[in-house]
Amino acid sequence: MNSWGVIWDSRNLLLQGLLATLALTGATIVGSTVVGFLVGFGRYRRIPVLNAVLRIYIEVFRGTPLLMQLLFIYFGAAYLRWDWMSIFLASFIGLTLFQGAYISEVFRAGFESVPLGQREAATTLGLSRFNITKDVVFPQTLPVVLPPLFAQYLQLIKNTSIASVIGYAELVHEGQAATNLGANAFDVYLVLAAIYFIVSYPLSLAARGLERRIVNRRERVA
Repeated sequence: MNSWGVIWDSRNLLLQGLLATLALTGATIVGSTVVGFLVGFGRYRRIPVLNAVLRIYIEVFRGTPLLMQLLFIYFGAAYLRWDWMSIFLASFIGLTLFQGAYISEVFRAGFESVPLGQREAATTLGLSRFNITKDVVFPQTLPVVLPPLFAQYLQLIKNTSIASVIGYAELVHEGQAATNLGANAFDVYLVLAAIYFIVSYPLSLAARGLERRIVNRRERVA
């Protein structure tokens, strides 16, 4: 059987890998956004000790390879005999902490983009710190952070492929299985690249469209 015939016969494997990739991506988007928001907000508040701890977290996870982090979490859990640590959970934790470090800086920049004068004016009007954050800072932060957030999510889709090194049966892992069945590696990875493009491109278009809308809205306001 030729290479493309093997790939066609392996379509269920590739479909399972795609579903596993989407499941890990979806879970990690939620987890990393929550982590990034909390860490970014914590740094925005500039509480000395907390800010130092959060900065260490960001520097460690941005300064070390994702591959190493996944291996450390998965095999570290095995060393500690944490039998509850599944491959999916290890992948989720590693990707969430890694991507959350980058997303936290997106949120921090968004919070700090709100002019200081607006916060001072809200304080003069008697608003509490909570209300200033809720009614003044958050509404202006969202349009600023959405485009770079989408860019991080696009990167995340591709980063899930690294989870294959600890045995998570995502798209690349199942593609390697198709290669082991006799398919040509080049043909398999060409198909995988096309699948990643089909998944990522709509999100890329949405990010560009959202950015254009935000720019147009700012120009109308100006």
